[in-house]
Amino acid sequence: MEVATMLMRTDPFGDPFRDLDRLTRAVLGTPAQPVVMPMDAWRDGDEFFVEFDLPGIDPDSLDLDVERNVVTVKASRPELDPGRSMIAAERTRGVFSRQLFLGENLDTEAIRADYRDGVLRLVVPVAEQAKPRKIEITRAEHERQAINA
Repeated sequence: MEVATMLMRTDPFGDPFRDLDRLTRAVLGTPAQPVVMPMDAWRDGDEFFVEFDLPGIDPDSLDLDVERNVVTVKASRPELDPGRSMIAAERTRGVFSRQLFLGENLDTEAIRADYRDGVLRLVVPVAEQAKPRKIEITRAEHERQAINA
């Protein structure tokens, strides 16, 4: 079964709807496997903001790494006490992570992060070299001579 699944995923003539379904499940989740770290991202001026919903996560379990232009967020939620008689257990337990691939125009050296009310917020500034800048226009020397004559 594993071999057949691998072949279907790499088959260039495979069903495009199967690939779309797989992508949709990976991004949006399903009732049986919800997305572990839903996020919002937006730009405001010269900064990008990313917020991850991580309710019930101990801040000490959060780990944020940047390697090149890839930001990896890791978190963990402890396993439930095996002695509990659970009626429902829908929240993801254990260690989970999510990666963001950032563009070259962002300053990964200056990322800021804070965790409040179950939301991890990253602030990623636009790199100085990517910001628009004014270029001074000077007059050519021959134009100045013509103007002064």
